[in-house]
Amino acid sequence: MPRPFRCRRCGLDIPAEAPGTAHRNHCPSCLWSRHLDDATPGDRAADCGAAMEPIAVSVRGDGEWVLVHRCSGCGELDLNRIAGDDNPLLLTRLAVRPLAQPPFPLDLLARL
Repeated sequence: MPRPFRCRRCGLDIPAEAPGTAHRNHCPSCLWSRHLDDATPGDRAADCGAAMEPIAVSVRGDGEWVLVHRCSGCGELDLNRIAGDDNPLLLTRLAVRPLAQPPFPLDLLARL
């Protein structure tokens, strides 16, 4: 059974219920998570427990957005469904980050 929790990053009290997902596992305000799940969403079987930073968004084949989290303790990457009350500004920032901060110098584009 999902339980409410306090975000370890921003301190917000998070309700257990989340629109669009059965297992809320990240803060809807700052999008940070905690490494709790292991093999199955909601299993709470991970031993790590470290903070998980939202580093990107990805879009599944059906159009659903998912957050990509990287664990600050063990480095594991995890995909988490977004929830209907997630911060839309932060989701958009993550989505456009590759365009705003490309992995190559922008002046190279002018030479193409």
